Formats: sequence, structure tokens, C-alpha cells
Amino acid sequence: MVISDMSNSELRGAEATVEPYVFMGRRAILKMRPAKGYRIPELDQRIRSTRTRSEARLTREARMAGVRTPCIYDVDLRECSITMERMEGPTVKQYLDSNPSDPDGICPKVGRCIALMHNAGICHGDLTTSNMIVTGGDVSLIDFSMGSSRVTLEEIGVDVRLLERAFTSAHPGKEALFAALMDSYYSTVHEPDKVRKKVEDIRNRGRYT
Repeated sequence: MVISDMSNSELRGAEATVEPYVFMGRRAILKMRPAKGYRIPELDQRIRSTRTRSEARLTREARMAGVRTPCIYDVDLRECSITMERMEGPTVKQYLDSNPSDPDGICPKVGRCIALMHNAGICHGDLTTSNMIVTGGDVSLIDFSMGSSRVTLEEIGVDVRLLERAFTSAHPGKEALFAALMDSYYSTVHEPDKVRKKVEDIRNRGRYT
């Protein structure tokens, strides 16, 4: 879910709401997972709190691995909410739509961020250019709600393949920019040959099923 360039209105997704917030004088974002009436209350609370805890943990772990992510200010497992830094700037999608030649070299920075995340054993699960923010000439990753840790090579390959599909769908005709992104990724990720082969295997599976 995008948390940049937000108006004062609440944004509501399938699982969570996101709204502007002020935390101890800082511009922030409040992300809440509201209760689902169709689930047994005790089960619903457990699911929402577990997902809230996981998202906050992955966001912190990715940041510790050198990836720019929102600072987590507060986590409330009873309310199933996360208060986090509000990232200022356009999404990478918005940036590339306005700057089709990528004059600031944002795509290679995206590739490096993703590689650092994968090197730390973390997958994002929703790698679209709408979940990446251009902040001060750098790139931040947001919304780790579908992420996982201690991942396998297979999961890393799926993450990269999803990125490939999302990028080509959102940015048709920008194959050179995606190639620059992936060149940066493979020059940074651990065991690039194994990852490259796994991505190709996953791509071929989709081609013949």
C-alpha cells in the first residue's frame, strides 16, 4: 500500500487502512488492521496481531540490512496497528512515469535495495514500483505485509519473478531500465548465478503450464 503523497483522507486496502498521523511531533503514518466480522473473534485477533508483528519485524530487519525503509515508531498488537515514518516523495512508478529515461539512476538503486534485502534472507512478497519511494535521490521499500524471512532460494526466485512481471506490466517499453535494475541486483546479491538460474526455472515453469 502506498504511503507517499497522501492526502488527508484515509486509504483503505483489503487488509489494512493507512492514514496520516502525527507521532511525538513527527509526520507519520498509522497503519491499522481492522477486525474482520466474518472470522471468529479470537482467531481474528491472533491473525491480525501476528501479521502486524511480522510486518514491523521485517521492516526493521530490512533496515538493519542496509535497505531504506520507514522507521517504526510504535507497534500496538492489541489494536493491530503500526505507527511509522511517513516517506516523502513519489513512488518509483510515479517517478518513472514522469522521468522515462531515469536520469537519476533510480532503477539501479532499486536493484541494489532488493539484493540487500535478499542477502538478509528477507522476501518482500509484493515487489511493485508502487511499493518503492524515491526519497532524496535514494530508494525506500515500503509495505512488508506480504513478506517473509529465512527464505529459500525458491522464494527469492519467486520474489524476483514477481518483480519482473510487475515492472513490465507497469512500465511497458522500458526494458532497458529493467535490465539496468537487474544488472545492479545481480552484482550485489549473494550467489547471483544460482539466483539467475532459479528465476529462469520459474519463468520456464510458467511458460509450459
